[in-house]
Amino acid sequence: MAQRNSPPRRLSGQKQNTFFGGAAILAVGILAVKVIGMFYKIPLTNIIGEQGTADFTNAYNIYTVLLTISTAGLPVAVSKMVSEANALGRRNQVRKIFRLSLTVFLSLGGISFLIMFFQADLLAGMMNDDKAAIGIRALAPAVVCVGCLSAFRGYAQGHGDMAPTAISQIIEALCKLVVGLGLAYWLIKSGAGQSSAAAGAITGVTVGTVVAVVYMALHHVKKNLEEPRLSGDETEAAGRILKELLQIAIPITLSSSMVGIVTVIDSSLVQGQVQKVLLEDPSSWALYAGVADFTPLQDAIEAWKQAMGAGAQVTMSALTEQLKAAAAAQHPTAVQTAALALDEVLQDLSRTLYGNYSGAINIYNLPTSLMAAITASVIPAVSGALARRDRRGASRISGSALRITALLSFPMGIGLFVLGTPIVRLLFASLNAELAGSLLSTLGLTAIFSCVTLVCNSVLQAYGFVILPVIVMVLGGVVKIVTNYNLVGTAQIGIYGAPTGSVLCFALCLILDLAIIARFIPHRPKFGPIFLKPFIASAMMGAAAWAVYGLLFRVLSHVPEGETERVISWMGNAVATMGAIGVAMVIYVVLVVALRAVSREDLALMPKGDKIAKLLRI
Repeated sequence: MAQRNSPPRRLSGQKQNTFFGGAAILAVGILAVKVIGMFYKIPLTNIIGEQGTADFTNAYNIYTVLLTISTAGLPVAVSKMVSEANALGRRNQVRKIFRLSLTVFLSLGGISFLIMFFQADLLAGMMNDDKAAIGIRALAPAVVCVGCLSAFRGYAQGHGDMAPTAISQIIEALCKLVVGLGLAYWLIKSGAGQSSAAAGAITGVTVGTVVAVVYMALHHVKKNLEEPRLSGDETEAAGRILKELLQIAIPITLSSSMVGIVTVIDSSLVQGQVQKVLLEDPSSWALYAGVADFTPLQDAIEAWKQAMGAGAQVTMSALTEQLKAAAAAQHPTAVQTAALALDEVLQDLSRTLYGNYSGAINIYNLPTSLMAAITASVIPAVSGALARRDRRGASRISGSALRITALLSFPMGIGLFVLGTPIVRLLFASLNAELAGSLLSTLGLTAIFSCVTLVCNSVLQAYGFVILPVIVMVLGGVVKIVTNYNLVGTAQIGIYGAPTGSVLCFALCLILDLAIIARFIPHRPKFGPIFLKPFIASAMMGAAAWAVYGLLFRVLSHVPEGETERVISWMGNAVATMGAIGVAMVIYVVLVVALRAVSREDLALMPKGDKIAKLLRI
């Protein structure tokens, strides 16, 4: 055991990446993945349509939860333990940690695969979308592959090598883009249904994980060949290594899985409530005039009522009882057959409505994705300042990170709020612009709260508050679920209430996070100057964007003789939207500089920040 206490030594052939360099590499990789994802999801929605988008989202939400439970905390644990053993030159210990972690990953991935593949119908039923089952099965192998990826990534990161992780993530995203979009397009052109096309798109995710595993395995073998094989250190018992792995991984897994679990519950609840209201209160149909044809639903309800007989009540609980009886019966009765037909019509309608919501969420996720680079940099920067006992420096970094987040998220959120419908009309020809646009406008406000909350969580974690952000997110999730259950279940509100739960959720999370920072962090940043000036600039920018869009669209909406109204309308909207965004960006930059909303210190945290400061004369 003498090797354990030997001084750290540099292994030959090993690159000595700095922590900040590693964070920068990961941040660039994350940003590239998000950009590729944008080029994947926007055309995908147009290819597979509203119902296909709902099927894709439901399958992916299930996959995300099981994936998080299987892999969220273990890569961090592996990275930490490999890094510690590697620093002491304990090569045998490093190899044993990797072998055991790979076994754990494969075991958890195998269990998740069995659940997803053989219980796909049950999981799809939980989401109130039976047609999502084929997509869930198509994603099942990806869970096993991602387990292997997590072991390889944790091992590489434990050696201070972040590049393989970033490259493998980009490989995944590119395969998803090329294979997924290609399969979805081919299936639609071949006459397959939207649910089959959604499964084809999901297959791209699985293919991406397989190719990424092959890359990481080859990289792992190459690095092992370069490293010295001789090492005299004694390894710890397998049980002790596994215990330490789980002690590190379980808290991280619990905190990471909360968001995914809340998302699955909320998605199931929203679709269930939509179906319930559509069945029990026909007055709610007026909310979706022009979105869906309710004639099939009316006919299915009448057929079910006639099969049940006079005096029967049309309720979701009665329909559920009939569906359970039909599932257990070898030969369904006339009532049960009518119930099955009614359930299919209800699911198709809720898939159409939820597909519009999912399309809006794809755009809403873009601002939060851009925060990944900031959150990846905040923790090491603040932690480094605290390690040097520079509390004021840590406070300055935290304040600058929050200010940059506000400067980026406020205009994006207000821009989505003001131009929600035009943006949907521009990007998603397959969605209902009025419905999805209204949902996107509300989600725009959510984007502001969620972006700032993400960075607040990173600041708290850097100061050592690991559990508090988890508790805050759980409280926010409860608010979201309760709000959506009541609002979506109201006939006069319906699915329009779904984004409201997200607004209240992240608003509460942000308020609580800021209160915790103000109470427990010394020399905490002053919130007024951080948020007030970006808000003023963004509000004025939003007003300008709204006015410019309205003016341009009126001028361009004239239909010349011989042209179709649809083409001219789309072109007019496209020019008006891009023109409004362009003018808004110029106005916003001018206002930010005029109001001195950003300092040279803030820009120093950004790539090429000094050059930007000189250009803006700050």
